[in-house]
Amino acid sequence: MQLRPSLKFVKLSYLLCILLAIVIGVFLAAEKDNQQVQDWGKWTFILPAILALFTMIRHMRNRMVRITVSDDRVREEVGFLSKSTRTIELDKIQEVNVRRTMWQRLWGVGDLSMETAGRSSQLAIHSIDHPQQAADRILEAARALRSRPDTGTHPGV
Repeated sequence: MQLRPSLKFVKLSYLLCILLAIVIGVFLAAEKDNQQVQDWGKWTFILPAILALFTMIRHMRNRMVRITVSDDRVREEVGFLSKSTRTIELDKIQEVNVRRTMWQRLWGVGDLSMETAGRSSQLAIHSIDHPQQAADRILEAARALRSRPDTGTHPGV
């Protein structure tokens, strides 16, 4: 299972940038006879361009975060050119938390965090789709791994 931040808000932001540019274009077309509006109106396209730039940055940041849950471990990868990777054994996960603000609940996303046994280590990923289902699947996999008779031995350790 792979978890990534949702692109719902990024897509909404792209849509708003496009709509804003269309509204500005329609306004300028309606005021084509007014030279004063035409002179400053062209500069208003900077606003949707700046918003699109911030949206692209957020889009890239969202794509640089990934949590992969395999049979026996959870791996967090962050980065694009240089990557940072953290790996936690699945049987060490003790608690999985889901936090959803009102806005996130409206859009069906939420924040997921996992806490491990031993040292205070935490993995977190923000604004993922269906966070409660992901949390339940992680806890089920961790419980199943702990209940297997061979969990005490890890090859190569």
